Amino acid sequence: MAEGRGRSHTATLRYLRVAPRKVRLLVDMIRNRPVEDALDLLRHSNKGASTAVYKLLDSALSNVTEGELDWDLDRLYVAKAYVNEGPTMRRFRPRAMGRATRIRKRTSHVTIELGEY
Repeated sequence: MAEGRGRSHTATLRYLRVAPRKVRLLVDMIRNRPVEDALDLLRHSNKGASTAVYKLLDSALSNVTEGELDWDLDRLYVAKAYVNEGPTMRRFRPRAMGRATRIRKRTSHVTIELGEY
C-alpha cells in the first residue's frame, strides 16, 4: 500500500512474521539516512528481517519513481521509519506433568516514509 502526501511518500508492510523488537533494530539504523546508504546498510546486514525491510524500502523508492512526481532521486532520504506490533499468534507447547506453555508468534507492521532534503 502506498500513498503520497505533500513532499513525502509512504510504503507499508503489514503482518511481517518477525517480532517487532527485532525489526526495530534495522529500522533504527536506516532512519534519517539517504536512501542509497539505507539500501546498502540493509543489503549487508546479517539480520533475518533485513531482506523484508530492504524490499519495502525498494518498493517505496519505486513508488516514487513510477509515480508522476518530479522528485530528485539523489535528495531522497528516509524521513520516517517505524514498527508497530501486529497481531500475535498463540501456540501451546506441552510441558512436564501435563502442563502447557504459551508460545507467542509475534507479527510486525513496518512503515517507511521517504522525503526530500
